[in-house]
Amino acid sequence: MTSHLVKLLFKPIQRLLVKFHLPISPSLAYWKGSRCIDVCEEMDYIRLATLDLIASEIRVKIPSNGAVAELGVYRGDFAKMINEAFPDRLFYLFDTFEGFDEKNVHIDRTNNYSSASQDFSNTSVEFVLKKMPHPEMCIIRKGFFPNTATNLDERFVFVSIDADLFEPIYNGLTWFYPRLCKGGYIFVHDYANDSYKGAGEAVRKFCAAFQLAFVPIPDLCGTAIIGK
Repeated sequence: MTSHLVKLLFKPIQRLLVKFHLPISPSLAYWKGSRCIDVCEEMDYIRLATLDLIASEIRVKIPSNGAVAELGVYRGDFAKMINEAFPDRLFYLFDTFEGFDEKNVHIDRTNNYSSASQDFSNTSVEFVLKKMPHPEMCIIRKGFFPNTATNLDERFVFVSIDADLFEPIYNGLTWFYPRLCKGGYIFVHDYANDSYKGAGEAVRKFCAAFQLAFVPIPDLCGTAIIGK
């Protein structure tokens, strides 16, 4: 109940801050970079600001090679920000574009990770591509992951995994991390989201198996960041 009230109050406050171009946090008061991403009312500031800083790091450390990707695109809100942050890199978008796969739902429910009851089917490839500032750089991979990555020979500098459920997140980490360029990053959304406990479990299991460190950040649903 308290969490629901906080969310209801957060939206109008966030819209006011956006309208008058007021920062939600003074954490980047001395950042001199030219930001490619601004605060928008549908996304949370910490996640966007962290993406922006990491994109700046990647431009310095890995100036030419490497693509970007998102696993779990839904309606393309964060994908739009990735496409804007990396305008000159190929952008692979992996999603069923029809909601959760029943195999993944069964695993989450069996392990009490989540109810997996949310309906994410109100999207389409066409709807998402219309949001992209650089659609010519986007490559759609529609279907069940990792089948949609078969025969893909690519290296990545940045990957967003926002698939909610344990199995696709774990499979995403298993597939993307070996293909991540040195100096690249993976975002795993919902790491600290109690409604999708499989996300945190997937991150912890994967990182423990390969002795990797990760950093959780306090954005709206708690993203975990894995670097290489």
